[in-house]
Amino acid sequence: MMESLVGATLDGERVDRAVALLSGLSRAEVAELVAAGAVRLDGLPVTSRARRIRAGQLLGVELPAPTPEAGSDPDPTVTVPVVYEDADLLVVDKPAGLVVHPGAGHRRGTLVQGLLARYPDIAELAGDGAAEGAGGEGAGGGRGPGERPGIVHRLDKGTSGLLVVARSEAARASLVADLAAHRVERRYSVLVAGSVQADGGLVDAPLGRSGRDPTRIAVQSGGREARTRYRVERRLSTPEAVTLLECRLETGRTHQIRVHLATIGHPVVGDPRYGGRRAAAVARLLPPDRPWLHARALAFAHPVTGEALSFVSPLPGDLQAVLDELG
Repeated sequence: MMESLVGATLDGERVDRAVALLSGLSRAEVAELVAAGAVRLDGLPVTSRARRIRAGQLLGVELPAPTPEAGSDPDPTVTVPVVYEDADLLVVDKPAGLVVHPGAGHRRGTLVQGLLARYPDIAELAGDGAAEGAGGEGAGGGRGPGERPGIVHRLDKGTSGLLVVARSEAARASLVADLAAHRVERRYSVLVAGSVQADGGLVDAPLGRSGRDPTRIAVQSGGREARTRYRVERRLSTPEAVTLLECRLETGRTHQIRVHLATIGHPVVGDPRYGGRRAAAVARLLPPDRPWLHARALAFAHPVTGEALSFVSPLPGDLQAVLDELG
């Protein structure tokens, strides 16, 4: 049984969202747990996944037991660049093409499995225990049933850049709370189609799963709040108009940057899922399945010592080559 005292950062949240944030399970998986009576507030089963929770309540969840197919086996063949490590956390610079944790269609060769081979202690964070990882471009994290040890936020497979990974329970719980309270600074370099006219702005549009295709995210009036700030760094016009932006996440939702920029008419170059084929001549300069999107800066207070930590990742060669080609 995972038990957690509800803190101020989750006060007023729906119980299914809170459990998803704390456990790393999907909302669909949490709904199944609620239906099975496996979610409790102050010892009583929760009957509605939409119920709001309050600070001070005791939230209990009977998590599904890990299975041999959970995909948490260490894989020493996966190379994960680590830019910082101590007893409580790691900061890694994820290359494009690397899936963060096992899931449907990706049971082997993930970042988590590479880290488990190098840092077997993080496996201890995969079992039952207490704790948003308010996601990154790839969505939320937290404690999964053996598949996501230490993961508190994610990046999409095609996105490169910086991620923080917990190595201790104290660090994991603190990072989860800091992400939920938007105290972790995350900045991205993004190349988008078209010439962005304003020098900067804020996209404030709630996001949710598309009713037509649940693998896609869409702006929805009843979705979760999502805010992306952007600033123009360069405007380029040859062979077609594109704009280099710095984006700062004020929230972290699945595909947030990609959907928000597409919504204002400037999809990420190389992201056909949300309209990035519009800049086809520039997208051809990228490897397949590689959006021009890089998590370049990460800053937060150390979850145990309180020390201010800040990290910057230079542009990977494939993205820099595009800019060089564009002149």
